[in-house]
Parts: sequence; structure tokens; C-alpha cells
Amino acid sequence: PVFAGMNGSAIENFSCVIYNIFLMNCTWQAGRDAPADTQYFLYWQKSRDEEEIECELYIKDENYRNMGCIFHNVTIGIEKAYFLVNGSSRDSLIHFYDEYIDLYKIEILTAPLNVTAHCTRDSEGCIITWHPPLTSHVEKAKCFQYEISIQNK
Repeated sequence: PVFAGMNGSAIENFSCVIYNIFLMNCTWQAGRDAPADTQYFLYWQKSRDEEEIECELYIKDENYRNMGCIFHNVTIGIEKAYFLVNGSSRDSLIHFYDEYIDLYKIEILTAPLNVTAHCTRDSEGCIITWHPPLTSHVEKAKCFQYEISIQNK
């Protein structure tokens, strides 16, 4: 069967974030009923045209079990990316977990660049300018929305 493996052995709470423009961090928790010796492996595919890549830098827990991964040089494409986490154990077959994710939805944006404020004493007030933040995908500047919070007038 396609879903060979013990119930409750697949990973849980899988999530990824992209930060600092080109780094991606994915984490998960071991399946509740996974045998103690279960080891997990993460593969991802940026698009259908690109090949599947295994994690090169795993984050391990105190038992040396893979519980996350850090990817470098990530760029965001137009297609959803495909993530697959499978597991192996001496005792039993482990369910795999897979998910398609729109990478732009998980990016933590950096702050806008070159923020400047020019204030005058008269009623004109202040002119505040900035450049859009750096991002791992080429996006139109008009896609960004900004909110200014003025603490002291």
C-alpha cells in the first residue's frame, strides 16, 4: 500500500520559514508513536523542473535524531515547493509526511532600507522615505504595504 508504515510514526508540526533573505529553517516533531530509533530525512524540490535535494545541515535533538534543517541560498520561485520527510527504523516501517508550500507565504521580510525622515517646523510635518526590503524573490515594489508608527511627535 502507498501508506505503508505504523500509525502515528510520521512527523508532526512541520513548518518552515525563510529569513535573512536566503536562509530557510524547517522544523518538525517526531511522530507520537514512532519507535525510539526512528531517524527522519527531509527532501525538498523547489519546482517540478528541479531535482529533489536532501537536507545538508540537519538540526538534531539530544538523541541525535533529525528534528529540523537549515537550507542556504534559497530563492523563491513561482511554483509551490514540495517537501517530503520520510523516516527509517529497525523495528517498523515509518509513514512519510509531505506538503506543498508557497515559499513567499513563509518569508519573514527584512526591514525597509534607507529610511529617512525630513521634518520641518511649520505645518508641513515630516516626509519619510524608504526603499523596499530585500527579499529572496523578485517582487514588484507595489506589492509591499507599509505601516508607520510615530512614537514621539
